[in-house]
Amino acid sequence: MCRGCLDPASGRFNPRGVQNMPLYESIFIARQDVPTTQVDLLSAAFTEVITAHGGQVKKTEAWGLRNLAYRINKNKKGHYVLFNIDASPEAIAEMERQMKLNEDVLRFMTIRVEEHEEGPSAVLRKEERSERPFGERGDRPERGGERSERPRRARADATSSEGEAA
Repeated sequence: MCRGCLDPASGRFNPRGVQNMPLYESIFIARQDVPTTQVDLLSAAFTEVITAHGGQVKKTEAWGLRNLAYRINKNKKGHYVLFNIDASPEAIAEMERQMKLNEDVLRFMTIRVEEHEEGPSAVLRKEERSERPFGERGDRPERGGERSERPRRARADATSSEGEAA
């Protein structure tokens, strides 16, 4: 590779000053009653829209069926899918138009980012952490001793009522 081919700001390949396409993260939520295979077909269709317009989908993550924060069109759950996209704004607009027309898509959001996250997203890392047994503290030391070994403090309201009765 030539020395001037890398963009110093992003570190991406840029031959002879060609304008790089912006980077995006896009997520969509499909209805809960849609089978996982159809969700995969939806994500493949949206990927095809991006590649047809000269872009690339760098990473696709299916987060599975998750609870929604609030009901959307009588759905309490939804299939979440995340895309890391390197495409033109026109390709993103067309993908979002296709998402609006599709009845199986409850919500979607696309944001522009400076760079894509390497490795799994924060949601998948959280799921890996939750595989740890409940209550395991790792390398943290135990707190204090047994409850019975600690001296009991006198209750403030108990001492004041005894003083009034006497």
